[in-house]
Amino acid sequence: MSKPQIVLVTGATGFIAKHCIISLLNAGLQVRGSVRSMSRADEVKTALAAHADVSGLSFVELDLMSDAGWDQAMTNCDFVQHVASPFPGNEPKHEDELIIPARDGALRALRAAANAGVKRVVLTSSMAAVAYGEQDREPGPFSEKDWTNTNSNIGAYIKSKTIAERAAWEFVESDEANGLELSVINPGAVLGPLLDKSWSTSGELVRRLLARDMPACPRIAFAMIDVRDVAEAHLQAMIRPEAAGERFLLATPSAWMADISKALAANGFHTPTGVLPDFMVRVIAIFDKTVRLAARDLGHKTEIDNSKLKNMLGIEPRSLEEMSVSMAKTMKQFGVV
Repeated sequence: MSKPQIVLVTGATGFIAKHCIISLLNAGLQVRGSVRSMSRADEVKTALAAHADVSGLSFVELDLMSDAGWDQAMTNCDFVQHVASPFPGNEPKHEDELIIPARDGALRALRAAANAGVKRVVLTSSMAAVAYGEQDREPGPFSEKDWTNTNSNIGAYIKSKTIAERAAWEFVESDEANGLELSVINPGAVLGPLLDKSWSTSGELVRRLLARDMPACPRIAFAMIDVRDVAEAHLQAMIRPEAAGERFLLATPSAWMADISKALAANGFHTPTGVLPDFMVRVIAIFDKTVRLAARDLGHKTEIDNSKLKNMLGIEPRSLEEMSVSMAKTMKQFGVV
């Protein structure tokens, strides 16, 4: 009987990574999850135990900004899902606070994987690396062929994800990569069910709607994806031969914040469904750092092409209603709101 393959998943305490671990365990793989402190390991295992057999789950301690432990963490690993990356709730004082750990962390993971003879790394990038900044491109939906222009007036997070992904592609094209394969996942705003009290930064929009932090909805649109689809995409990008060397844009058609709120209201949640005038959003953004981040795209809808997700990875993404309502229900369940 063949030995189960081992997958290292970095950032195991994170919302996306926990769902990735569940997907891998349920597929019969062994998982080695990285945490910044081993004190978090039991917490993660407890959250996952209700959704998968965690007997094949172990933990290692890693930091994006330190070389310590990376080579040992890769020992006997067949694959790596590098999910760990800083995601702020507001704009940092200096962009390097995000750029350096995102880029250097990705390169640490890739270098250690190449040295250990890992077959393929699946890197969690973002739609942020695809669809932002002024680009010289043909009109139409954004796709995997597009790249965010880091010389444009974009936020530090968007810049960090773009720089980190470009650095990853440059590495695997170098001699140092030793034949290592790379696939990249570029999700939009990630919603879907919580497994414990932690959630994605994107999920803050659902929390705010449930808490009625605003009397109405800003005219802000999001291209979203369910976290369960993100986890499945990581698995498929890891095991499908044709996914090597490919990027995958993960999102459903852009929807206004009011559309999300209406889907929640239709399922019994007391959320605001009116639209907030743009000038009021700009005033609120002066005092609210999270709104300030979102207000950059006020009144703008980004259209995307997700055909590659469907055709190459075989995933039909969940609906806006399913991802929003499942997140809202679990936010109530875990006492987030």
